[in-house]
Amino acid sequence: MSLAINLHSRFFLISVFLLSCLLWVNALRAQQTGDLPPYVVQKFGIPPAIPRGDISEDLKDAVKTAFIDTVTNAGWGREQSKALRLIASTEDPRLVWIIADLMRFSADQGLDAELLRAASKLLDKELSNVNSWGVVTDHLIAWDIPAPPDYLAVKRAIFTNIVPGWERLFVEGDIDWRLVSWGGVLIDQRAYDKTDESCNCIPAADNPEVSSAEDATWLEDEDIVFGVEVNGEFRAYPRRIMEVREMVNDTLGGRDLGIPYCTLCGAAQAYFTDRMPVGVERPVLRTSGLLIRSNKVMYDLNTFSVFDTFLGHAVTGSLADRGVKLQQASVITTDWGTWKRENPTTTVLLERYALGRDFDFRNNRDANGPIFPIGDVDPRLPVHEDVIGVITASGKPIAFQRSKAILALKQGKEITFENVRLELSAGGVKAVGEDGSDVGSHQAFWFAWSQFHPTTELWSG
Repeated sequence: MSLAINLHSRFFLISVFLLSCLLWVNALRAQQTGDLPPYVVQKFGIPPAIPRGDISEDLKDAVKTAFIDTVTNAGWGREQSKALRLIASTEDPRLVWIIADLMRFSADQGLDAELLRAASKLLDKELSNVNSWGVVTDHLIAWDIPAPPDYLAVKRAIFTNIVPGWERLFVEGDIDWRLVSWGGVLIDQRAYDKTDESCNCIPAADNPEVSSAEDATWLEDEDIVFGVEVNGEFRAYPRRIMEVREMVNDTLGGRDLGIPYCTLCGAAQAYFTDRMPVGVERPVLRTSGLLIRSNKVMYDLNTFSVFDTFLGHAVTGSLADRGVKLQQASVITTDWGTWKRENPTTTVLLERYALGRDFDFRNNRDANGPIFPIGDVDPRLPVHEDVIGVITASGKPIAFQRSKAILALKQGKEITFENVRLELSAGGVKAVGEDGSDVGSHQAFWFAWSQFHPTTELWSG
């Protein structure tokens, strides 16, 4: 009898202990996953525990030795490897952001392997050595790993020692410096209206020359163009040109425009760059050579203020201090034949701005998904699905799946959301307000629209 009671008591205590362990594990799991969506945990797993607070002086010295000294004068040697081993032993995943920054510029397989081992240890996960920088950075973004203390200072030292032209860009502001990476090209710092000069960069075009549609015999009817209309004046920006230039500063319909095209995001946008606050000169937009989640980072040549390209907000520098937010005009993505037929007075950029090149990044380089880290992606649509995005009068972002919207509109159905209504326009789609006025819509890949507008609604059709 007593033996049975004793066994029962032991079983009860063991059960309580196991239940406590399970609750502790679940609590730890909940703490580590935080507000992460289930699809992030499913794809990337559970993030490691994140410490808080500052790092020790010894660790700061190790960071300086392993990262700053490497890009300034020391190169990578025995002392750097020793410092990296100390960093990897800290169980502080925040430091992987710095490791990833150095990985981006490393061209040495041995160094890559050392950095990957350190990152894998700190993230408590064996990571692939195929595109190791991208794999590491995708995990950091998806898990929303915080930056380590004094991160910008270290990142600035790494980036600006490699490309000195970035010195005026890496400053404090309303920008998440964790997400800034190198796009593989140099900054375009050429003076305004000197864009015929060659550069080792993606060369913007200022005040481009144009021709009539009739004279543009070099364009085929099926060629993709980005059409813009301002005050009754129409202009086509051929994708063939925009894939080479990625930025045009132009004047149309009496308004100044900056037109960035992010090949990686499938997004051409048109921003008005006139009617600035008193004392603010017209921004001259240039490509920085930097990316944020596979979206190009543009900046103003006059002030070196950085803009969020997708949102049009100045996020650093004097233009951010003045609260500059650029208003958008709609961009219609369509084919040249339809655009010129429906807008016979249109002008179009001259062929010479393509610099003799004929790329098709969308159907070649980017066909299998984004080539730069983007972290997690809203799974409601495929990453490269085309959407028409717009912000409503209430400030709500809404995306319309382009293929479904065009089909519905051709069937005579009405597509509305709050004050926004979609309409067919020259073979593409644009959004207008209740009075039929332009509300500044544009086409983009779903991954780009959803990550820069994480609260976006998605039209269900």
